[in-house]
Amino acid sequence: MSKKIPRRIDPGHSHEAVTSARESWRMFEIMAEFVEATERLAPIRPAVSIFGSARIQPDHPYYLLTEQIARKLSDAGFAVVSGGGPGVMEAANKGAFFGRSPSVGLNIQLPHEQHANPYQDISQTFRHFFARKVMFVKFAAAYVIMPGGFGTLDELMEVLTLVQTGKTRRIPIILVHSRYWQGLVEWFRHTLVAEGMIDATDLDLIQVLDTPDAVVEAIFQHYERRGFEPSLQEREILLNL
Repeated sequence: MSKKIPRRIDPGHSHEAVTSARESWRMFEIMAEFVEATERLAPIRPAVSIFGSARIQPDHPYYLLTEQIARKLSDAGFAVVSGGGPGVMEAANKGAFFGRSPSVGLNIQLPHEQHANPYQDISQTFRHFFARKVMFVKFAAAYVIMPGGFGTLDELMEVLTLVQTGKTRRIPIILVHSRYWQGLVEWFRHTLVAEGMIDATDLDLIQVLDTPDAVVEAIFQHYERRGFEPSLQEREILLNL
């Protein structure tokens, strides 16, 4: 005999009614977050989004490498977008801050780890991860993924899924520091491809590079025949992202 949890219905002032009203008004907060971020970030093109660990210190080799990459990208004419926090994010903003192009931080309100770094020409703070993630993809001409943890992997898998499924335009997705990423890429090849979970051609979405010059060159090579501006078809895709 099946059991059901009895539902208490209070036609008056119920906690459920209050919660429902708060959820409805929350939708307007989310809409406002998207509108404000879009208006601020739309003029910043071309841009490269850089991701990596928030936990490394300024004397760490990954920090120094990120700073060099960001400086070269900035001097080459790319705005550099990071998560706005410490670690690799700070290194990305710092390199761009002292370069020719804008340094952009998309900060997130978190109880731990996240505080805005001081190297941001443009700073935008988000309450919701999903709104922030859309902005990373929407305005990026390339993704540069430095060594990092769960958050970094989340951003990597997000953009791979969006490009693979055609929900966003194809952009360079560059993993930096081959020794760090070798195990993951080999797992993609020997497990995901081998068991038919992804196509072998899906691995072509990723490049694994080691030097700042190679990163900048790979991005320019991707766009040399078509230019950095999205096509009409790509604009429509990004509009519906």
